[in-house]
Amino acid sequence: MKKLLALISGIIVIIVCLSLGVMRLNRTENTQTNSSSKKVLNIYNWGDYIDPQLIKKFEKQTGYKVNYETFDSNEAMFTKIKQGGTPYDIAVPSDYMIQKMAKEKLLLPLDKHKIKGMDNNDPQFLDLSFDKHNKYSVPYFWGTLGIVYNDKYIKPGEITNWNDLWNSKYRKQILFIDGAREFIGIGLNSLGYSLNSKNDSQINQAYDKLKNLTPNAKAFVADEIKTYMQNDEAPLAVTYSGEASEMLDNNSHLHYVIPDDGTNLWFDNIVIPKTAKNVKGAYEFINFMLEPKNAAQNAEYIGYATPNDKAAKLLPKSITSDRQFYPTKKQMSKMEVYADLDQTYLEKYNDDFLELKMYRQQ
Repeated sequence: MKKLLALISGIIVIIVCLSLGVMRLNRTENTQTNSSSKKVLNIYNWGDYIDPQLIKKFEKQTGYKVNYETFDSNEAMFTKIKQGGTPYDIAVPSDYMIQKMAKEKLLLPLDKHKIKGMDNNDPQFLDLSFDKHNKYSVPYFWGTLGIVYNDKYIKPGEITNWNDLWNSKYRKQILFIDGAREFIGIGLNSLGYSLNSKNDSQINQAYDKLKNLTPNAKAFVADEIKTYMQNDEAPLAVTYSGEASEMLDNNSHLHYVIPDDGTNLWFDNIVIPKTAKNVKGAYEFINFMLEPKNAAQNAEYIGYATPNDKAAKLLPKSITSDRQFYPTKKQMSKMEVYADLDQTYLEKYNDDFLELKMYRQQ
């Protein structure tokens, strides 16, 4: 009996020792993981949306290793962050998506005491409808949706507003962004309606009018627009101002027009997702990007308009005086920011867009 008790006692001692060993190992691994996460900054941004030299500069200044991943749509970014598989420390969503992510409680409220340089931004780009008081986001870039034309095929002054796109001589000649808000928005704007309309009659009118525009579509595409336009493969395209800026740099025959009957005014802002592991590093990155020299370098590299007023003053006058890309307040008064539509109308816009693309193929 004593031998049995001794054997049992020995087994218990071994089990306890093994358990303590596992606990110590777990503590060590957790410590190493936490230490490692503090040295890494995970950034989730649009493709080609930061000067790579700025990432190298940030790494050198801070000692962080930056993991930079890209997305091609707000919706793809939203889904991945909501799933929580990768703990991104920084993300760069657009206006309406910031509103949606805040509603879904996917963002950390910003601690303004940790941010240096917020007042470098032009006040007109702060405290906007999608993020009142900038509770969750810091301005990064802004711009417009407009029309690029090639003067080899289109005379200057021939395209001034959305309604010009319905001209039958442009049959199968226009490249459109493959996006529901953009395409349905063209129809709504051309009728004088809000880009965020929840009026079924207005949306249906836009749908009916857009049916007559679909024969003019050459294709609904994404990044390929740049290549097509730069290579003179289409006379007209609907695209965003930053994309247009890059096209114009590579082809002197291209010109960008902001439709005078109104358009989308968009903003991309920096946010900190709720699942962030390196919050300290996220604030350091935000402060780094708010520095006027860095913001100016980024704006010159990317081609989009900077909301950073002090940075804009460092840019060549030829850039900031170009009303195609830095429109006046009068021009901006006709522009509208996309709002986060509720699920019912989001589905309606998407369904109408899909039907219009199929209608074009008939």
